[in-house]
Amino acid sequence: MILVFGETGQVANELSTFENIITLNREKADLTDPKACKDAIFYYKPRAVINAAAYTAVDKAESDEKLARRINGEAPTKMAEACAEHKIPLVHISTDYVFDGSGRTSWRSSDTTSPLNAYGRSKLEGEKGIEGSGCVYAILRTSWVISSHGNNFVKTMLRLSQTKNHLKVVDDQIGGPTCARDIAKTCILIANQLVKEPGKAGIYHYTGEPDVSWCQLANAIFEHLGSSTVATPIPTSGYPTEAIRPLNSRLDCSSTEEIFGIPRPFWRDGLSNILKELGQIYEKT
Repeated sequence: MILVFGETGQVANELSTFENIITLNREKADLTDPKACKDAIFYYKPRAVINAAAYTAVDKAESDEKLARRINGEAPTKMAEACAEHKIPLVHISTDYVFDGSGRTSWRSSDTTSPLNAYGRSKLEGEKGIEGSGCVYAILRTSWVISSHGNNFVKTMLRLSQTKNHLKVVDDQIGGPTCARDIAKTCILIANQLVKEPGKAGIYHYTGEPDVSWCQLANAIFEHLGSSTVATPIPTSGYPTEAIRPLNSRLDCSSTEEIFGIPRPFWRDGLSNILKELGQIYEKT
């Protein structure tokens, strides 16, 4: 059995559909109480743990960094300590936001981290805590998560396309859209491999391909929908936010394929499935 922290988030929601998975919601393991996370691992005694829960309100974290660091930093550290004590592997989902987004080349897992915002700092704190815990771990950095669940870019574009023919979308932030379903499958594959081969522990990257801008992704969504809506490019400066976003979110995922045999997925395939799922949902409501 694999124990998953999180239940309603995009990746956790997908993980819940697999066999031999137990998901923990906030009532069963509140990440604002890191000790409760450690106690949950002691109670369930799983063969592996996946942390798919996080504080993800990037802009809000600028004024609420203490809570973000408790959920994204302290809680994963306690999970890792429990995993070390029970000798079970931990797969932890992290983010491209641990980098400063400079340059145009893909970030390698060994590159120097330098977060631009509070959210990134909180996620980096979790990474450091896990690394120092002594447990067998895989920190899986990903980016631009999309699915038919929760709040994400695909659902926002779908909603806006119903009332607008033209949208202005940022075109100078580049990254790899990544389907939550693909991340879920990858987390399970990595967890199972770590059980048998703990020597594979480390930090890895996993994103969809090819890398695109938000504007390019928006137009791909409209194309899949058969919508007449068109996204026109604007710079990041034309869409100010509380938290600074990295311009370069490209991640080098070669070691994930080399070590675990997991290649980058094509996000257009996943996008097509997401839109089909959303169509089915809308038909029922």
